[in-house]
Amino acid sequence: MQNVPIKRLREKAIFPAYATAGSAGADLYACLDEPVEIGPHQTVMIPLGYALALPEGWVGLVFARSGLAYKQDLAPANKVGVIDCDYRGEWMVPLHNHGSTPRIVTHGERIAQMIVVPYLTLQFTETDDLDETARGVGGFGSTGTN
Repeated sequence: MQNVPIKRLREKAIFPAYATAGSAGADLYACLDEPVEIGPHQTVMIPLGYALALPEGWVGLVFARSGLAYKQDLAPANKVGVIDCDYRGEWMVPLHNHGSTPRIVTHGERIAQMIVVPYLTLQFTETDDLDETARGVGGFGSTGTN
C-alpha cells in the first residue's frame, strides 16, 4: 500500500476512504459549511477540503458514484476528472445535476470516487506510416466492419 501525503485545508474535511477491503475507488466527501443546492442542468464546484501529493507517475481519476448518479442525477460534470501528480491545490468536484429537480448536497455526503493509477508519459513522433493491425482503421464512424 502506497502512503500519500494529504494536507487538510478546511477543518471539517473528510479524507478519502475505501468503503470495503475490495473497493477499487476511494469515496470523496463534500466539505461544505452549509448545504448547496444544484439546480436542474446546473454545475457547482464542490470542495473536498484537502490537497494531496500523488506520487510522480500516478494520476487520480475521479468518477461518479453509481448510486448518486442513478438515484439523484448527480455526477461529475466532466465525466472523469483527471488530477495530475504535480497538482497541489484543493481538490474539488464539478458536480452536475443531470435531472429536472433541484438537488441538495450536504457536508460529508459521498459525491464521487477516486481511483489512482500509474501512467506513462509518451513522446509523440510524426511519421508517414503506421504498422498494420488486424483491426486496421475500423471503428466509430468508419464504414468498416467495426
